[in-house]
Amino acid sequence: MSEQTVHKGLAGVVADHTAISKVNPETNSLLYRGYPVQQLAAQLSFEDVALLLWSGELPTEAQRSEFMAFERAHRRLMPQVRSAIDLLPVDCHPMDVGRTAVSVLGACDPDAEDSSPQAELAKAQRLFAAFPAVVAYDQRRRRGQEPVEPRDDLDYSQNFLWMTFGEEPAEEVVDAFRVSMVLYAEHSFNASTFTARVVTSTLSDLHSAVTAAIGALKGPLHGGANEAVMHTFDEIGIRAEESREQAAARAKAWMDEALTAKRRVMGFGHRVYKNGDSRVPTMKAALDRMIDYYGRDELLGLYDGLEQAMDQAKGIKPNLDYPAGPTYHLMGFDTEMFTPLFIASRITGWTAHIMEQRAENSLIRPLSAYSGPAERQLP
Repeated sequence: MSEQTVHKGLAGVVADHTAISKVNPETNSLLYRGYPVQQLAAQLSFEDVALLLWSGELPTEAQRSEFMAFERAHRRLMPQVRSAIDLLPVDCHPMDVGRTAVSVLGACDPDAEDSSPQAELAKAQRLFAAFPAVVAYDQRRRRGQEPVEPRDDLDYSQNFLWMTFGEEPAEEVVDAFRVSMVLYAEHSFNASTFTARVVTSTLSDLHSAVTAAIGALKGPLHGGANEAVMHTFDEIGIRAEESREQAAARAKAWMDEALTAKRRVMGFGHRVYKNGDSRVPTMKAALDRMIDYYGRDELLGLYDGLEQAMDQAKGIKPNLDYPAGPTYHLMGFDTEMFTPLFIASRITGWTAHIMEQRAENSLIRPLSAYSGPAERQLP
């Protein structure tokens, strides 16, 4: 028997077709259903992008209005979900809360065992609408604050920030948050998305597939880099009183020491992009607007110093998590909440893939190359 070729990590293996997204190597652009994501982030609401990912086309006015009414009717934190969250310690990772909440939402969903296309879309949309309340409630309970009820006069991004902070956000903050949600929404067969498709391929339900995807996203080699970026900033030291140049100098010195010690520095490099993450310029522009709005030039100094030092030493560019982390920090989100924000966005991409997988399903069951002992007998 000839020796089998093993593709560790499935590197280079094309597992299936997808019409949802791709990275266009000619333009180094991430495309959602053919549209460059930077264009979507510049012009569309997150609700429009969600509908695009689910249906394949931009919504009509009637479709948009119908979905917005549906989403606003399903924003409240279900009492069963709140009770389950309250059973969890306030020092557990918020990803544990998100994973648990999705399981409870699935158990309570009226279409839990219906996998028809109509029911799958309804479940995806209810999950999209309900998850912001999970993130908002979890941050507030950790701070000893009472929950804030949703408002149906606010759009998705406005309401998310309202429920989290209890005050109407400025337009600049809402726009930066919307941009981040659009940019995080989808990215082809990454680890969590593929996990969701594997679970779906067994004909399991949508919420089980999303719960499994959250488990994959919790791993530091996939999610959590936006948190790690802020931990790096904290380690260097955020000094509001210093100039941009002073902060940049300290950041460069930190990076030089970290690279000499062969430390892994999160927020740089990407498995797919070879010429820099195409989403970074859009997110960096949003970060710049947040820095101007809050008057926090020292954060820009840390950002620039780390980026320049990494580029000079290794030629490695930032990924989306690098500008997203400090953006969420400026908005007021606790660092540990950053990856649950990723969940809130990526629910759109995950559920689009779940529906695509179910539509033309084949059980995902790869082979393995055995490397253990040859057959042997008990004495």
